[in-house]
Amino acid sequence: MRRQDLEAMDFEELWLLHEELTKILAEKITAEKRELEKRLAQLNQPDQFGEAESGAAETGTGQPQPRRRYPKVLPKYCNPLQPTETWSGRGKQPRWLVAALRSGHTLEEFKIRENDDSPNRNASGQEHS
Repeated sequence: MRRQDLEAMDFEELWLLHEELTKILAEKITAEKRELEKRLAQLNQPDQFGEAESGAAETGTGQPQPRRRYPKVLPKYCNPLQPTETWSGRGKQPRWLVAALRSGHTLEEFKIRENDDSPNRNASGQEHS
C-alpha cells in the first residue's frame, strides 16, 4: 500500500487496518514462538547426545551436579597464641592474622616451618658456616 493511499483513508478505515495488522502480527508471533519452543525442546533432549556428553546435557534438567573434589590444602600459617588456628594462605585472611598484621607483625612471622626447612639452610640444603 502506498503512503498516499493511507493518507487518503479516514480515521475509521485506518483504525480497522491497524486492528487487522495487530491481529495478524499477534498470530505470526505466536506461531514463531511455538516453532522456537519446539526447536528448544529438541535441543534439550538428552537422547541426542552420546554417553560422554549425557552428563553435560543433564545439567540443564534442574538436577544439581555433585561438587568436584579438591585436594586438601595444608595450612601455611599458624597463630602462635592459638596453635590450632591455622590458615592455608587461600581466601580471606582470618581475624587473628589481620589483627596481628595491623599491629606491625609480618606475614612471614606466622609461616609454618616444615621439619627439613630450617632457617640455617641455603637453597642446596647445606648448613651455613
